[in-house]
Amino acid sequence: MFMFILRVAQALLALGVLVTTAFIASQYDMGFGGSPSQVNFLLFASVWTLVLALPYLTFSYRYFPDAAHKFGIFAAEFVTMVFVCSAAQAATTLAAIEWVLFMLSTVMSIILWKTRRSNDGRPAPEMEARTV
Repeated sequence: MFMFILRVAQALLALGVLVTTAFIASQYDMGFGGSPSQVNFLLFASVWTLVLALPYLTFSYRYFPDAAHKFGIFAAEFVTMVFVCSAAQAATTLAAIEWVLFMLSTVMSIILWKTRRSNDGRPAPEMEARTV
């Protein structure tokens, strides 16, 4: 249940980052000739999170267990944690909180990976974002 709540928080924050950075980018396009690369990158990071990372991290356990390999889970967590960084003020605050949440879930996946005795590549069931 904790992972589900964590994933919902990550999704809401990514949506907030998407909305704020899209607004910032649109303000640049209204007369300044294009938004800076930092804004564009944060826009990309929020789309990455909402379209690729969170669906994989949330649904791979239940619907695609073969794709829920512990290295795949770690890679998705880590890449998303690295992507979610800097830009404008409101988006930066949301991105920082989102980064902390992904750092928490990355650390949890490492801890559970190390404590799990199996070498079959399956992730620990504790990392599944179960819906009740």
